[in-house]
Amino acid sequence: TEFGKTVTVKEEDVHPQNPPKFDKIEDMAMFTFLHEPAVLFNLKERYAAWMIYTYSGLFCVTVNPYKWLPVYDQSVVNAYRGKKRSEAPPHIFSISDNAYQYMLSDRENQSVLITGESGAGKTVNTKRVIQYFASIAAVSGKKSTSDEKKGTLEDQIIQANPALEAFGNAKTIRNDNSSRFVRSVFVCSQISFKSYHTCSSYLLYFVVEIYEQAEADGTEDLDKAAYLMCLNSADLVKGLCNPRVKVGNEWVTKGQNVNQVYYAVGALAKKIYENMFLWMVIRINLTLDTKNARQHYIGVLDIAGFEIFEFNTFEQLCINFTNEKLQQFFNHHMFVLEQEEYKKEGIVWEFIDFGMDLAACIDLIERPMGIMSILEEECMFPKASDNTFKAKLYDTHLGKNACFQKPRIVKGKPEAHFSMVHYAGIVDYNIGNWLVKNKDPLNETVVALFQKSSLKFLANLFANYAGAEGAPEEKAAGGKKKKGSSFQTVSALHRVNLSLNKHMYD
Repeated sequence: TEFGKTVTVKEEDVHPQNPPKFDKIEDMAMFTFLHEPAVLFNLKERYAAWMIYTYSGLFCVTVNPYKWLPVYDQSVVNAYRGKKRSEAPPHIFSISDNAYQYMLSDRENQSVLITGESGAGKTVNTKRVIQYFASIAAVSGKKSTSDEKKGTLEDQIIQANPALEAFGNAKTIRNDNSSRFVRSVFVCSQISFKSYHTCSSYLLYFVVEIYEQAEADGTEDLDKAAYLMCLNSADLVKGLCNPRVKVGNEWVTKGQNVNQVYYAVGALAKKIYENMFLWMVIRINLTLDTKNARQHYIGVLDIAGFEIFEFNTFEQLCINFTNEKLQQFFNHHMFVLEQEEYKKEGIVWEFIDFGMDLAACIDLIERPMGIMSILEEECMFPKASDNTFKAKLYDTHLGKNACFQKPRIVKGKPEAHFSMVHYAGIVDYNIGNWLVKNKDPLNETVVALFQKSSLKFLANLFANYAGAEGAPEEKAAGGKKKKGSSFQTVSALHRVNLSLNKHMYD
């Protein structure tokens, strides 16, 4: 090898080498011998020459350079505008321009799907796609005198990114600036911007003594949080440690233990964070909105990348499930429908099964008696625990679904309770506290305090929340009663919000 080692391999693992003329080729679909070693070697050689974009048929493969390269300025945008793929080196701008030209000439909606594992550079390339569309739209449009100031569409979109990333990104062990939300951008005759998110963070914290009944051990931190939210500190302590709950037709005050208070604080903090994020996205959409008619669009989708960590839990399952759905959508359109199109056109073609059907893994997660279904069922039983959840998973799936496996015990690694075979690899999951995470109920006593806060911004964030404490006679605008907050688990809500295939078609 290049490192001076002698390696013995099986004969079936030795693949034929492509002729020298294919060295650093721009489109790997042109290979005489197309196999994984050839693809990896070509990407490696091009990356060594700082050629980070490579075509593979209809796809554009990007290798993250983890450094700034001068290949995104306006001169590069101009160089790719209106060019065919064969007329310029591989670039994300070429993919963007082709989608734009197809939308204009064919009058059909287009999609740009950006997929990859966490830290692969999806968000950066998404921003480059947006930059390209905004740039050519700005050039196409006529600028008035007032547009000479900083305020073009491109400027507005670029200036919106720091706000979205400040709220929607977080540091992970693989990526210092990892997207924790899904970004969906629609480019029309006028560009609009929409974003849907999956994110969490803690904004509140205070110290409690480790007693069976939670009590505040000093309220310095809590006083600060209450001050920032314009709430009475004593009321906040009471609401967290002794909330009012409805038992039958009566209201009672129920004491909470330390863990219950911590989980309640986390749920409230995440809800504040979520509502603030949505408020910000709505404001951005209103700023970028246009009243002009929109006939066709280009959809650009960027999601949180696939995650395989040493310790994987409920959050990783939700993120990886989303990636499975996106990859299945991608595979179905690129491998299955494409071959069906050949058949319709009378092309002599023997159907090839690329082994890209991810239905088994997706069904294991979302179908009735799947992992999420069993989790939701367990959340309905007061005496359910992590152990009963694990037992049901094993009874239902172990030995019956190839994607569900018993994890290998590796010394020094975090405990895992089951393994799942995803398209990107085998992931070991720890199910600790999944039931609590999935319920994630809001402390409605504290929510009621938020609604009455003198900080109007906070009160407005929760104005539409009507929980069990909401008066039956309370009515919303239009004379209709406010809708109560029916309990819905995180997994159920995630599946409803995902609807990836429908979202992409619409």
